Amino acid sequence: MSKDLSVKVAGVLFPNPVIAASGTYGFGEDYAPLYPLSKLGGISCKGTTINEKAGNLPPRIAETTAGMLNSVGLQNPGVDVFIKKYLPELKKNGNVIIANLAGATIDDYRAAAEKLDATDVDMIELNISCPNVKQGGATWGTTCDGAASVTKAVRAATKKPVMVKLTPNVTNVTEIAKAVEAEGADCISLINTLLGMRIDINTRRPVLHNNVGGFSGPAVFPVAVRMVWQVASAVNIDVVGMGGITTWEDAVEMMMAGAKAVQMGTAIFTDPYSPLKVIDGLEKYMEKNNIDSLSEIVGTVQPW
Repeated sequence: MSKDLSVKVAGVLFPNPVIAASGTYGFGEDYAPLYPLSKLGGISCKGTTINEKAGNLPPRIAETTAGMLNSVGLQNPGVDVFIKKYLPELKKNGNVIIANLAGATIDDYRAAAEKLDATDVDMIELNISCPNVKQGGATWGTTCDGAASVTKAVRAATKKPVMVKLTPNVTNVTEIAKAVEAEGADCISLINTLLGMRIDINTRRPVLHNNVGGFSGPAVFPVAVRMVWQVASAVNIDVVGMGGITTWEDAVEMMMAGAKAVQMGTAIFTDPYSPLKVIDGLEKYMEKNNIDSLSEIVGTVQPW
């Protein structure tokens, strides 16, 4: 008998806890030919801004040991194109659709949130943590005041559940988490990428044209688990964990740290079927351990 893998995050019911992470799944169009997108718990769509954004100059992707660097820079067609072209197709698949929203100014965030509020998108993930853009991005997420101000503005602009995506490139992530909670965030997701750099020893230039980029992949997983545990222990709203999740064991570990659901990103580049393998592994884990609901393992880590 199959297990019920459904989870509820910020009042939204997901059929399972495995969500495709923003920036790695686009708007689902490249993966739709491979398998029904409805098999996923949900999709966090490509980071979207109020207007079309070209992104950074190449090279903007580089492989590293146990991970990758990216400085794509939020390339996207703008929120109006997302709403008119991509969102209807995604909703046809029966998915829980999360709009990932970024901006250079608070007014940008507010205006895009108002547009999304009039749609059937299920949730807004507020990206205040992208390290690859010169305006906005992580600049909003590195201080309590900055994170709180954007959250407050978006909260006032929409009735949709708001999930705030936090950067790991700070000294005290729990204080920022509490700041966005205080301004009405319904959920927190973390971690976004760590800031990294590689140098070509032959040209003596950085491998990325942007010089630095976001570091993701299995190498960041222990950092992500630690931060998820810290934040889940500090706030009273739901937490979604991400950062280097590759296997179902990783997903279980992240949920034990306090995440109600997980997002997978970099693993999808090397194996597009990896989220389905994690979902299958979670179901077998539940069967083996007589677990009826995944809520039974959330936050069950017992520190020494």
